[in-house]
Amino acid sequence: MKQSFTITIKIMFLAFATLFFNACSNDHTLSNLDATVFVRHKGADMPAYIKGNAEEKLFLITLHGGPGGLGLGFRGNAFKQIEQNLGVVYFDQRGSGLSQGNYSEDEVTIDLMAEDVLALVKVIKRIYGEDSRFFLLGHSWGGALGPATLLQNQSEFLGWINVDGSHNPKDLYFEYIRNFERVAAAQIELGNSVPFWESVYDELDTVDQNLVTLDDFNRLNRLAFDAEAYLNDDGLINNEETGNVNTSDYNVLTFLWNLLKIQSILDDDIIGQLSFTDRLSEISIPSLILWGRYDMVVPEFYAQEAYDNLGSSEKRLVFFERSGHSPIFTEPNLFADEVIQFINQNK
Repeated sequence: MKQSFTITIKIMFLAFATLFFNACSNDHTLSNLDATVFVRHKGADMPAYIKGNAEEKLFLITLHGGPGGLGLGFRGNAFKQIEQNLGVVYFDQRGSGLSQGNYSEDEVTIDLMAEDVLALVKVIKRIYGEDSRFFLLGHSWGGALGPATLLQNQSEFLGWINVDGSHNPKDLYFEYIRNFERVAAAQIELGNSVPFWESVYDELDTVDQNLVTLDDFNRLNRLAFDAEAYLNDDGLINNEETGNVNTSDYNVLTFLWNLLKIQSILDDDIIGQLSFTDRLSEISIPSLILWGRYDMVVPEFYAQEAYDNLGSSEKRLVFFERSGHSPIFTEPNLFADEVIQFINQNK
């Protein structure tokens, strides 16, 4: 489905000049990109870090988690391998990373953030040529922003890669409860971290079983990350490698301000409200669903739901048996293999 809208894009002069120099330099040809551009769209200035081999003018736009994550947070062994095959675009979304802007809380919606992604496509085409081609990858919150973008204009993309993505935050609260009960029972039976999993039952007794509240959701979300740490301790999830984000590249105060602000803006519109399940059938481009078997943050139920509802005739679901919410960092070689194979099949 296409939704028309007017996008006013301005590439900051300094960023454009830097990119032009990099593109023309012997050290930074299209086969060895290391550029930063900015998208200016409806009150926000958003950086995109473009790295890798774009000789084929093929780009993978990545949508980080959060809301409020870091575009460069994807970088690690998996994406080092992916960058050898195409240009990877690490995008700091509106209200995230080093993005800046002057807009009111009432103006920020997931539809506006999807427009930002499509504005980014236009910027890259303007710089590298109208023959540039794109894949889209979203992780966690990016698994909601991805469908929102594709439902506005999927014709810009050759394929969609959903990595442990939250396409249905509306029902996530209740799935947390069901999944905690299921996993706790299984782990207690195995004798793994029994005191912790028994405490999970105690925690579930304190949350509302019938009504979604933001406070209770946040408690269960934190508990999900704690649970993955115990699954790691018990040898079910691989140790997570450290990403290659250089913290000196980020102004910590800007990042923290963005993180707190964007979450407060979007939380009430997401938790218990947002769902793309009924519209996934409208997404018909080739799709790859990659999921950690022990994902407690966005449980594996949503992997099957995404696969069953996507309208693509070419789709694949892959579970990573030694991973939780971040197979990018717990099974990086297998993750890179799956992404590269999908891109090569559909480019």
